[in-house]
Amino acid sequence: MHILSFLDLKDIINEVFESAAQLKAEARQGEFKELLKGRTLAMIFEKASTRTRVSFEVAMTQLGGHALYLSPKDMQLGRGETIADTARTLSRYVDAIMIRAYRHEDVVELARHASVPVINGLTDLEHPCQAASDFFTMREIKGTLNGVKLAYVGDGNNVCHSLLLGSALLGVNFVCATPRGYEPEPGIVQQAISLAQESGAKIEILNDPAEAVRGADFIYTDVWVSMGQENEAEQRMRAFRGYQVNSELLKHAPEAKVMHCLPAKRGYEITNEVIDGEASIVWEQAENRLHVQKAILVKLMG
Repeated sequence: MHILSFLDLKDIINEVFESAAQLKAEARQGEFKELLKGRTLAMIFEKASTRTRVSFEVAMTQLGGHALYLSPKDMQLGRGETIADTARTLSRYVDAIMIRAYRHEDVVELARHASVPVINGLTDLEHPCQAASDFFTMREIKGTLNGVKLAYVGDGNNVCHSLLLGSALLGVNFVCATPRGYEPEPGIVQQAISLAQESGAKIEILNDPAEAVRGADFIYTDVWVSMGQENEAEQRMRAFRGYQVNSELLKHAPEAKVMHCLPAKRGYEITNEVIDGEASIVWEQAENRLHVQKAILVKLMG
């Protein structure tokens, strides 16, 4: 089983949530069971990382296994070896592969030729482990996900895509507000709308942040300029100027909790006052990456 999209979690997500809750409770008590003793996770990083690398590496350590950090510049992959040959070789050595890449197609190609589970640690299209952790965090706070309103303000990027699909699967009402031209991929939106017919979730794509957050239980934002988009920075800063999550925007949803997948560009998509304020649950989100990914690793490799 591979986790390339949030959709791949469809049949196991509730099991992952229950397992993550148990693993988190045990970790808080200083109790760590070696559920993956003798197992090895290969971690391929094309992009820089703080949370993804540390959370997966710590997860494997706490589960009694081993995580192996691999950079393309240190691998033959960086010197022209094919993705297929890399997948076939690693599959003979390790028990699973986590990859953080630019192109989603490369991760799909890796999974096609791997005989061990492949986990998408972020691509230009999706960030499923982040979204799974986010929904776990919302569930912790609200006790349920059904009927919860999640408002996403900012760029219709990979995180937005996974949140869209996850909301549609889990019965979360999702409203996205982006500047014109920066909406999520139409194909992802259509998938979400189709899935929402079964779960009862409402999916809306708007351009007005104030309208989007009205009555929201959670307000979510992300950076305006993702890795690989640096040449668009000036244009994006102008386009997103009215999409900052600040105290003025929070007046439209005074009970809402604020989320950010990090790293945050403080003073741009979110203000210090908000990210460090009482409404922020950003650090709970960050911690839950560890517990949810442990649950995913146990499910795939245990």
